[in-house]
Amino acid sequence: MRLPRRSSVRRSALATGSILAASALLLAGCGSKATESDSASAESCVDTSGPTIKVGSLNSLSGTMAISEVTVRDAIALAVEQINEAGGVLGKQIQIIGEDGASEPTVFAEKAEKLISSDCVAAVFGGWTSSSRKAMLPVFESANALLYYPVQYEGLESSKNIFYTGATTNQQIVPALDYLKEKGVKSLYLVGSDYVFPQTANRIIKAYAEANGIEIKGEDYTPLGSTDFSTIVNKVRTADADAVFNTLNGDSNVAFFREYKNVGLTPQAMPVVSVSIAEEEVGGIGVQNITGQLTAWNYYQTIDTPVNDAFVKAYKAKYGANKPTSDPMEAAYVSVYLWKNTVEKAKSFDVAAIQENAGGVTFDAPEGLVTIDGENNHITKTARIGEIRPDGLIYTIWESPGPIEPDPYLKSYPWAAGLSG
Repeated sequence: MRLPRRSSVRRSALATGSILAASALLLAGCGSKATESDSASAESCVDTSGPTIKVGSLNSLSGTMAISEVTVRDAIALAVEQINEAGGVLGKQIQIIGEDGASEPTVFAEKAEKLISSDCVAAVFGGWTSSSRKAMLPVFESANALLYYPVQYEGLESSKNIFYTGATTNQQIVPALDYLKEKGVKSLYLVGSDYVFPQTANRIIKAYAEANGIEIKGEDYTPLGSTDFSTIVNKVRTADADAVFNTLNGDSNVAFFREYKNVGLTPQAMPVVSVSIAEEEVGGIGVQNITGQLTAWNYYQTIDTPVNDAFVKAYKAKYGANKPTSDPMEAAYVSVYLWKNTVEKAKSFDVAAIQENAGGVTFDAPEGLVTIDGENNHITKTARIGEIRPDGLIYTIWESPGPIEPDPYLKSYPWAAGLSG
């Protein structure tokens, strides 16, 4: 089946933190709502007396997720550099303390505890997988610290200690399903990595499908970092679905798409819609293996606006002309500016002051204007469906009429009733 092209219109002591992280992972599969912190009065060691203020950058610089997260680290650094050149935040220069989450949720929890309790950072920017976020969440809540999480995720969560600057489900997955339905898709095959985000996302997809007359012809999961997709791809091929919904993460996508092409599956016959493949991953997969496939995001390098043109130019000037920009790293870049703007509105680095003043804070971002929703700490996002083209870039073929208000618990969708239970 060929989807026709349309023109563009587009998360105490170290041991305590680890124990809490393990508990969070046990609950992760159900996507339950994060509770109010019992430690709102936790004493902060953040030092605001000098000319600098420290923030943490916590990303996987090694392991299976490094293919995706290194650029997030780079985007955080670019935003900090720009803010410092413009005078800093409340007159203070920002100092980054960087850590490697090593693609392991428990390491993310340990490093988060270090950044908060030993390095005394004012905020932490980073994380990618939902398992990493779920592991960090109790650490930030128990310490009453702030995490700015930059990646699209499965929703069904909110915390006053996390600001979510990537898309929640109604800003990415639901619009992608609406797009496929509009194009006549009647059946789907679900392929994902075996952890929180794909499992929960697919629960949502199946609920949507049942309510909208779409048949799910198969559902397969594979561990993060898996490289053997011969069995799964053959199952996909024989199922003969109208399209594949892909929630694989990291370098597993490389093996999946190479095998997909090897067995003769094409975007014309059975398109794949991916929600974790951006411009950076296209190069690793090989553009010849993925040209014509679809993605659902909120930002692409090819967005044609002066703000995005300036962002792309600055990023390439710092990291190299061959380095593309992408949705998660743009959301990470945005997160630093949203923190800055909230601090300036609050006139304070104090966590409670930031939480109180966050609602309504805006930033004219490369993806378009974004606004923090003070009720759930998510931001407004414009949904975009993109097509990967031979130059390795992704071009918008559909976008929502404007920014979509975040609805992490899908309260506005009758078919989603009970999903957050």
